[in-house]
Amino acid sequence: MHKVYTDIVQIAGDVITVEAEGVGYNDIAEVTTRRGTSLAQVIRLDGKLVSLQVFAGSKGISTGDKVRFLSHPMRVASGENLLGRIFNGSGLPLDKGPILTDNIIDIGGPPVNPVKRIIPNKMIRTGIPMIDVFNSLVESQKLPIFSIAGEPYNELLARIAIQAEVDIIILGGMGLKYDDYLFFREKIENAGALSRSIFFIHTAADPTVECLLVPDISLAVAEEAALHGKKVLVLLTDMTNFADALKEISITMEQVPSNRGYPGDLYSQLAARYEKAVDFDTAGSITILAVTTMPGDDVTHPVPDNTGYITEGQFYLKNGVIEPFGSLSRLKQQVNGKTRDDHRTIMDTMIQLFANYRETIEKQSMGFQMSAWDKKLLAYGRLFEKQMMSLDVNIQLEDALDRGWQIMAECFTPEETGIKKSLIEKYWPERK
Repeated sequence: MHKVYTDIVQIAGDVITVEAEGVGYNDIAEVTTRRGTSLAQVIRLDGKLVSLQVFAGSKGISTGDKVRFLSHPMRVASGENLLGRIFNGSGLPLDKGPILTDNIIDIGGPPVNPVKRIIPNKMIRTGIPMIDVFNSLVESQKLPIFSIAGEPYNELLARIAIQAEVDIIILGGMGLKYDDYLFFREKIENAGALSRSIFFIHTAADPTVECLLVPDISLAVAEEAALHGKKVLVLLTDMTNFADALKEISITMEQVPSNRGYPGDLYSQLAARYEKAVDFDTAGSITILAVTTMPGDDVTHPVPDNTGYITEGQFYLKNGVIEPFGSLSRLKQQVNGKTRDDHRTIMDTMIQLFANYRETIEKQSMGFQMSAWDKKLLAYGRLFEKQMMSLDVNIQLEDALDRGWQIMAECFTPEETGIKKSLIEKYWPERK
């Protein structure tokens, strides 16, 4: 039997404090009120004083209500029965389906032992040229999508969910507008991808503390699936909302704030989630793509700034496209030499020519006279933006590489590209 405590000494926001003994950090408790029972999680231990955050909020809780500690961390069901299901931030069904009680696992465990990891070496195809060709996504990679409010980052995540060549998609939504939640559900369901997807959704109307559970629940379920040989892609949006929830809780706990009011352990909190990305030696893998919105488009903001030290590159979503300059997949060299022998050449040459195009745009805006070479670059840049950069483009990697050759052949002579003769002879399109 678990001991019941009936003396709540403090209620501050969604955090309650009781005097108790034999309690562990992150343990779960049941708080019983006249309205029913809510779950709470231990977030601070100070001698006998135990602080808990109540998932459903502290509204309706009084100092005489009962608190019963369960002596284990938060748990969630796992397994194939979750596929096609939609849950809230506490793991309870949002789709009117049954509550699952099989294969219960703890959440928030430590990252995988490095001995069990292998060096990332397999590409995840997405059908998006700016990813597949120029910044390939690699199994077990952890990458943020840096963006600002108003950019189509959720649309990008939905496309990746539908098109990525993986076994399971897990979507962790944090602070979503209800319309965004409906968008994800309808988009993925209409594309026939719901049967391989699992949703954990926290909306802006839900209690703030539930936002903190979404990454841990998503990654715990992902790890269990990966251990059973599945290739899992975890999509998280928006990690800035997660950090803001941490900030709100730390203020309630009267912790000494760090940069811009965020808690001093923000880096550790983010790293604990991102480091769950793994390619198991004898099983499956977990890959993480996480949207991080930048207030004021400021990359030095604490959330993107800390994120950049943890992850293996980033995608910059700007003006509705993945920006080629600033976006980086540090693991792309692990895979793009194994796709097609012209992949790296196309990647390097097209980006160099596009950089020259951007310089030409600046010259043109300053009123400089355009040379014949400048005019070729202008034509090339417009084709590149329309046929490669646009998120409307949806083609396989090999078709994207062929399109790259066609764009260059339309604007330049083979000699002007600087590509070695053997590849020119093999891939340069013949003029019709």
